[in-house]
Amino acid sequence: MEKTIGFDNIDHVMNLFGSQDENAKAIESILAVSIVPRGTDIKIIGEESQVEKTLELIDKLMRIARDGDEITKQNTVYLANLIAEGAMGDGEYPADYVCLNANGKPIKSKTFGQKKYVENIKKNDIVFCIGPAGTGKTFLAVAMAVTAFRADKVNRIILTRPAVEAGEKLGFLPGDLQSKIDPYLRPLYDSLYEIMGPEAFYRNREKGLIEIVPLAYMRGRTLDDSFIILDEAQNTTKEQMKMFLTRMGFNSKVIVTGDVTQIDLPSDKKSGLRESENILKNIKGIAFSYLTERDVVRHELVQKIIKAYDKYENGRVKKG
Repeated sequence: MEKTIGFDNIDHVMNLFGSQDENAKAIESILAVSIVPRGTDIKIIGEESQVEKTLELIDKLMRIARDGDEITKQNTVYLANLIAEGAMGDGEYPADYVCLNANGKPIKSKTFGQKKYVENIKKNDIVFCIGPAGTGKTFLAVAMAVTAFRADKVNRIILTRPAVEAGEKLGFLPGDLQSKIDPYLRPLYDSLYEIMGPEAFYRNREKGLIEIVPLAYMRGRTLDDSFIILDEAQNTTKEQMKMFLTRMGFNSKVIVTGDVTQIDLPSDKKSGLRESENILKNIKGIAFSYLTERDVVRHELVQKIIKAYDKYENGRVKKG
């Protein structure tokens, strides 16, 4: 089957095809069609069902462009895979606005999983987000924290994570305590730098309005009017998780993120994140969001790496 689509001008075709035709090549690979440019027209060649899917994809991509968003390889591949698997439904591309970063660029959810995660944060006081690396768990949580902070909905942002790797080694590292723990907190700094900018970050940190601390420092505190994020929560014990969650005070929001496939605890310790699913899943006001390799917004190889490891681990479980 062949189908020809006409565009208003050549710029629309170039936008759709992407740099060095990377978008078009991705579409051809995923949907098993050939796409041939003819000036302001493009011809799609392939089996009827695949051509129809390609037409659906192009329609959704052009809607993205008309809404003022960029057609990227990431959103092209994401939508192409959804359509190829019949998992698209009637939904539109979920480019929901969250906030502006330090350079004035809008931060938006990029997948349906991310969109649901952001909605859960808006609607609930405690949200757990479980998913693999590269799915935006921490970054979106920080973006929502900065949004609440800018709108004066909270007075403080507190970010924490367990320094499991440090363990007994902290005493052997050079420098004062802050310089010893900073490497374990660096990913949190990076997210705040990008969203707030270094100047605003350091200014608010000096005022005590932003805190980035190891999880152990949370004990004994009560946190009112705060947006609190626990990162790498798969490395908490059940006792640490309970301690952290019970720090929550009035007018506060808590986000817990983690990847249960990357637990660094000793073999005799159970992950507090894993146990929290069974303990807390039916409590009103607490929501769980689950992201998968489909929600990865890093290099496309990250998705393939996650799939390969999942396949390997599942194979080991079946053999065991």
